Amino acid sequence: MVTVAAVVVTYNRLEKLKKVISSIERQTHAVSTLLVVDNASTDGTDQYLASLSTTVPLVVVTMPENTGGAGGFTEGMRRGYSLGADHIWIMDDDCYPEPEALARLVDGFDEAVEALGQDVPFACSVVTYTDGNICEMNNPLPTWDWGRLLVQGQRNVMVTACSFVSVLIPRWVIAEYGLPYAEYFIWFDDREYTLRLTRRCPGVQVLDSVVVHDMGDNRGVNFAMVDAKSAWKFEYGVRNEASYQLHHRGILYFLEFGARLFVSLHRGRVPVSLRARLMRKWLSGVTFNPSVRYPEPRRSAVRDSLLVDVDS
Repeated sequence: MVTVAAVVVTYNRLEKLKKVISSIERQTHAVSTLLVVDNASTDGTDQYLASLSTTVPLVVVTMPENTGGAGGFTEGMRRGYSLGADHIWIMDDDCYPEPEALARLVDGFDEAVEALGQDVPFACSVVTYTDGNICEMNNPLPTWDWGRLLVQGQRNVMVTACSFVSVLIPRWVIAEYGLPYAEYFIWFDDREYTLRLTRRCPGVQVLDSVVVHDMGDNRGVNFAMVDAKSAWKFEYGVRNEASYQLHHRGILYFLEFGARLFVSLHRGRVPVSLRARLMRKWLSGVTFNPSVRYPEPRRSAVRDSLLVDVDS
């Protein structure tokens, strides 16, 4: 059987974490290891995990400080890879997979590989909100020919990027493309990483694999929503995306992102002081994380024939 190491990153969400662990224990395709990365929680998570008995092998990774989602996923994926798992299955601490979620991810991934070749880099689930509606902030970015596998009878659609809420990543991807950028801390780490992988071949969203994201308000994210409470998160997102656009794509993309940011803040009537903070973060992308630490992708013969534009 294909071995899968599940990675859950948690920070001060003990009650939700309990539900996540229970959901993973109920998977019809049992995980080979459950790695819980505790990002220096202060709500008793460490004591709970220290005394926890699970039906699947459990490894607790206690971080000395909060490294954000990006740092937690990076460390968890590193540990899962070192354990020799065939796939790493990553998710947040408020993601509740349905019992068949992993089995269908594995099957969907295998079906996509049969159709597209060995370069398929990941499979992600459909993410719903607690009321059964689609989760607004976790919709993947489709390719222009997203329905190509659907018309072949599969329950997969092709995507170029997704969030880290139930994503199955094969071992070869980590060996070749490395890990997410831990220095991003939060926001845009998932988008950068999955875009990195799909430069060669799209990933897939498996429509029969469903998870529930218990995230509070079911709202998407855009710069018009910035307020004093959320500004610190947007600052990370702006800095990270600005760095990506400049150092991974080029100066014109960096400038376009800055213009789009400025217009969105203006249209959203965001307070001037917050606009200034975010524009400064955009400029900080010039010096932040400038190196591109992955190889230029080789072109796949299969994907060449399909002419997928991963930036569309």
